[in-house]
Amino acid sequence: MKKQLLMEELRRQGKAPKKRLWAFLGLTLLLLIAAGGLWNHTHRETRLEEIFQEGQELRQAGKYAEAVELLEKLHDEHPHFERIPQVLFQTAEIQDLYLGRYSDALLTYLILERDYPGSTEVLPAMQQVAFIYKYRLNDCSQAIAVYQKVLDQPVQEKDQLQYEVADCYFRMNHFDQARIEFDSLLKTYPQSALIAEVQYRIAVTYALEGKLPEAAGAYRLVVERWAESPYALEASFGLATILEEQEKLLEALKILEDLAGIYPKQDILERKTAQVRERIEKKKKAI
Repeated sequence: MKKQLLMEELRRQGKAPKKRLWAFLGLTLLLLIAAGGLWNHTHRETRLEEIFQEGQELRQAGKYAEAVELLEKLHDEHPHFERIPQVLFQTAEIQDLYLGRYSDALLTYLILERDYPGSTEVLPAMQQVAFIYKYRLNDCSQAIAVYQKVLDQPVQEKDQLQYEVADCYFRMNHFDQARIEFDSLLKTYPQSALIAEVQYRIAVTYALEGKLPEAAGAYRLVVERWAESPYALEASFGLATILEEQEKLLEALKILEDLAGIYPKQDILERKTAQVRERIEKKKKAI
């Protein structure tokens, strides 16, 4: 009996070292695999970073088509690379600013917005989308929709974005709506540097609609409140034009004469002044 127990104990002791050995070998293998994976990941990220920097260098060297080709390939083959939002933004910028491929730039920005919604590049991309719609593709309706989306986000310079919306309606000849948007800017951002210009644009909308008393009042407001602004000169000329249409020729002439030497478009001023003087003379003769 004792002999049998002794043999069993020896067998257990023989098995334990083997188990510990296999456990050690297994752990070592796992560590090697993990280390290899980490090395591969680090090496891959380093290589992708090098490709991204190569794209930057191609852009700086003016090799725009090559830069776009490289960056697009980087996005297509490695969509999970951490710099891909930057890659897409850079690609779209080059397509827009240097290659004139506006539709491609628009699509690239939209892919960035769709596939990487949490990235810091999304809001700037949305603003560029609105810019391309408005200034490249002359599609103010689409631009307004995008500008409104951006205005709902925590972005800076909202007064400028609101101005772009109003200007879009103006370009579409929707003067009533443009005026609503301009008025909203005045009320929401009273300290904006755009205030004098906005008030001037309101006056222009009235003038274009033939609402002469409203236009005159809006022009006078610019002249009175922002006398040092360049828009005060434009408002004075606009006011003189409205007064001429209202047959208030002497008042119009006085304003035009006061603008002599200070209005930036002297040739236009001289023609307008001569026109008003001629009309005054004709009226005198008629009397």
